[in-house]
Amino acid sequence: MKKIKLFVIKYKLEIIIVIFSLIFSTWLMFSSFSYENGFMQISTKSWSDFASHIPLIRSFSFGNNFPPEYPLFLGPAIKYHFLFFAVVGYLERFGLRIDYAFNIPSILGFSFLIFMIYIFSKYLFKSKSVGVLSIIFFLFNSSLDFVKFFTKTPLSLNTPIDIITNKTFPSFGPYDNSVISAFWNLNIYTNQRHLGLSYALSLLLIYFVLKNITNKKISYKYYLLLGVATGLLFFLNMAVFLMTMIILLCMLLIFSKNRVKLFILILSTGVIAFPQYLYVESGPSIFHIKIHVGYLLNRVDLFSFLNYWWQNIGLNLILIPIGFILSDKTAKKVIISFFTLFMVGNVLQFSPEIAANHKFFNFFVIIGSMYSAFLIIKLFRKNIKYKLLGISLVLLLTLSGIIDFFPIYNDTKINLADYSQNKNILWIKDHTSQKAKFLNTDYLYDTASLAGRRIFLGWPYFAWSQGYDTTSRDNLRKSLLLTNNFSYFCSNISKYKISFAEVNTNSQDAKVNINFFNNNFPKVYTNNSNYSIYNLSRCR
Repeated sequence: MKKIKLFVIKYKLEIIIVIFSLIFSTWLMFSSFSYENGFMQISTKSWSDFASHIPLIRSFSFGNNFPPEYPLFLGPAIKYHFLFFAVVGYLERFGLRIDYAFNIPSILGFSFLIFMIYIFSKYLFKSKSVGVLSIIFFLFNSSLDFVKFFTKTPLSLNTPIDIITNKTFPSFGPYDNSVISAFWNLNIYTNQRHLGLSYALSLLLIYFVLKNITNKKISYKYYLLLGVATGLLFFLNMAVFLMTMIILLCMLLIFSKNRVKLFILILSTGVIAFPQYLYVESGPSIFHIKIHVGYLLNRVDLFSFLNYWWQNIGLNLILIPIGFILSDKTAKKVIISFFTLFMVGNVLQFSPEIAANHKFFNFFVIIGSMYSAFLIIKLFRKNIKYKLLGISLVLLLTLSGIIDFFPIYNDTKINLADYSQNKNILWIKDHTSQKAKFLNTDYLYDTASLAGRRIFLGWPYFAWSQGYDTTSRDNLRKSLLLTNNFSYFCSNISKYKISFAEVNTNSQDAKVNINFFNNNFPKVYTNNSNYSIYNLSRCR
């Protein structure tokens, strides 16, 4: 008991941070996804992303998706980092309700990231205060979004109420043509549930390397095992895996000691990851690497570039360099290694959608904000004038994040009927093979995909952003649903090993030649209104 008491006293702050991170993460994840009376309840700001996530989860929980295919583009090998969603799927398969199966790993991952931000910054600057302030800067972004908010809603006595009741993000670039991007607020962590865990594990790895880089007692075997463990995370998040490798390569060049051990770490990571890379590249290429200077800028010049990043990271653009100058040699080397992510994100494009590069900048800003926190804590340790300056800087660095928090807090939910409330989903789940493939009429939240079955094509944006040829696939889908040619139809159905066609005559996503299906294939299910399923075994 005495040892426990001493432990609590010694690590009181760390325990408080863990408790806070778990409570906050639990609220954040359940606020965007919950379950009640047979309905999935999805926040409006997560609705579109979850239309990709839930079919992927269900392909593992209700379906048999091995070797993995992307369930919204049946056929080729999966191009998406599926590991997190496979774990969620198997948790549901083993009996955990989908909201718990999805939210618990999300909560643990996001809490882990908050704690790693504290641990990493505390280690770099030998200050618990820097660690706490780094967490605050992570949760509340430093963009100049507050300027746009106050432009729309001028400052007045009602400003606190205006902020608290706000339901929309002031900026959501590039989707609303704003300069300030949509990727700074917490919405990216509620929507991209695997991102928090991926960043946390990357920070943990780099922390282990930094802490032991000068320790001669650490054997080569330690770095070999660390590399193997890192390589296994390729399918957790390929973008973060790539970023981690870039950082490690920079550290190999910058840190003069124990380069052999770092090389072993990088080599063993690559050896484990390479077969996974070959799998995702076994079909159409996922990596569309090309030069793309300026990220989301339409015109690239020095002024436009600086203005863009001034608006998107605010005072961090000034404070990070000052913190770099004032930091010690090790901290300088760390920020240089992470700065390569900022440079790469501004020069190269890795996927069909350049906006996906936001992950590089989010990770860099997480680390960069630690240097701003370090500088501000130094100010707090001086006289009252510097303390007031520090308080002003903290307010300016977090005001946009505070404003961006309330649209998430005030968000409403959309009910999506699950199998206990939707007989169409239940019939597919109970009466078709877990490996069954469907020709579908609907894109978003298609019935068969919610039952864990693979469909010909879901919402094209999802598959397009991963490198699939969705234009050809969608044209073929539409022609198959409208055709009168039995031979043409069956040759394609056989090619893709499709077992069933689900036909929704009210679909807004495709027109259907219903007579062709009625005349050529047995109708195995109908809900006596607009939705029917046809067995396509005649095409085999």
